Amino acid sequence: MTVREELEYQEHRRLNPLAAFSDKSSGRPSPEEMRPDDVRTCYQRDIDRIVHSKAFRRLMHKTQVFLRPEGDHYRTRMTHTLEVSRIAGTITRALGLNEDLAEAIAMGHDLGHTPFGHAGEAALSRCLGKPFRHNEQSLRVVDVLENEGRGLNLTNEVRLGILGHTGSYLPETLEGQVVRRSDQIAYVNHDIDDAVRAGILRNEDIPGSISAVLGCTHRDRINTLVCDTIRTSREAGAICMTPATDRALRELREFMFDRVYRNPVAKGEESKAKAMLQRLYEYYIANPNEMPEDFQPQLSFDGMERTVCDYIAGMTDNYAVYKYTEIFIPNGWQVR
Repeated sequence: MTVREELEYQEHRRLNPLAAFSDKSSGRPSPEEMRPDDVRTCYQRDIDRIVHSKAFRRLMHKTQVFLRPEGDHYRTRMTHTLEVSRIAGTITRALGLNEDLAEAIAMGHDLGHTPFGHAGEAALSRCLGKPFRHNEQSLRVVDVLENEGRGLNLTNEVRLGILGHTGSYLPETLEGQVVRRSDQIAYVNHDIDDAVRAGILRNEDIPGSISAVLGCTHRDRINTLVCDTIRTSREAGAICMTPATDRALRELREFMFDRVYRNPVAKGEESKAKAMLQRLYEYYIANPNEMPEDFQPQLSFDGMERTVCDYIAGMTDNYAVYKYTEIFIPNGWQVR
């Protein structure tokens, strides 16, 4: 028995019968033969493919909520991803589900996010004349854009978990549903933490009806949400919360939209970010040859709009500012 086969065997011994077992995966878009010397299960291989991708590395320079904040302790898209992964790991472990599958989904779920967070998403939606959805772009990144246009060829369970971490599609695996819930738990709570750090929110501002259910501190809220999910899901055999906790989480999310996500102080620079990305989009539509060489072949089979959209969506905040400055801001004159 190989190391991989031993790991797969151990999964069947210790995991919940409802878990997604590695040796029962429905496969990859392009079939691959497992090498005899491979010590990883298919989901472990997917984690490595994602973590070693260029799109994953760019997450450290992409906005979570606050655009280019001054300070080292605000969340980025990378730290958000890591927090989601840890929460999902805690829940899947307690439920006897496949931690490797949940980690792979969590690590890849936001690869398609634009620069400047949801402001960039709104800008590209306006440019395309149709909704740009980051979950769909994340799937496109792993299926098409990474690995020099060959994609990462991830397992279908990971691919569909990435697609279903938000939006109307609900992943079939319980692990995918855990990541979907973990994403909500993570972003609402760490966005509170960042908003308090930024001085636009106080913990005391959170309505008492919410705090009475979830707790009054960052630690208490996450602990309540995670533990409630574990207890309720174990009893139900499905990923869920008690009605009271689920309602409190939804109310907390609505509160955050009112006080933070639409706050003119927190979002004061978003109009500039949107205008900047729109001008970049228009420039590259008019000058497609100015895009990097690795995007040039894509023009012939994906078309102009899709290719330009992929290029801009993949930019980090800093790179978008750099390209805008390079193209539109004149250099100072100097004697030569």
